[in-house]
Amino acid sequence: MNSPSNTTNSAVKIALVSLGSNLALGDLSPKELVLSAMDGLRQISIDSHGSSLYVTEPLDCPPGSADFINAAIQLQVEASTTALGLLALLQQIETDFGRQRGGERNQARTLDIDLISFDNQLLESTVLTLPHPRAAQRKFVLMPLAQISPNTVLPGQSSSIVQLLDRLPDQDNVQLLA
Repeated sequence: MNSPSNTTNSAVKIALVSLGSNLALGDLSPKELVLSAMDGLRQISIDSHGSSLYVTEPLDCPPGSADFINAAIQLQVEASTTALGLLALLQQIETDFGRQRGGERNQARTLDIDLISFDNQLLESTVLTLPHPRAAQRKFVLMPLAQISPNTVLPGQSSSIVQLLDRLPDQDNVQLLA
């Protein structure tokens, strides 16, 4: 597979997506949910490159929250795909995997899929901000992204993903899943 970069040809657009789960769905564990969602994302892409899985201690979650399983995937999608169109697909996948949106922030969830960047676009709307506004401060987002796209510079940043990761404090416990 080719090395990820910030350049794309006109036939495809590149999306970076972050996934996480800390709540089982029936017999499916959070690990199985993330892996299954990654398989689903591969079905909507021309080509993809996924990270390993990471275990992350809950950050700003209600007391007693289970650890998260996190990953990232780079998708090559058709040039006709829009950021809002891809967001709608991601939200439908979340719903298909039992995601229930409530009023409480950072609650346990069967699946959370975030569109981190889309074809180097800067976008701010009521439903989507690109790049994801907190991606550069989240170790559980940057570690998997650094594995699959280390030299990518998110729009609005001057440092690569791996450089952003190196600047974060070690206080967030994110570990490669053995």
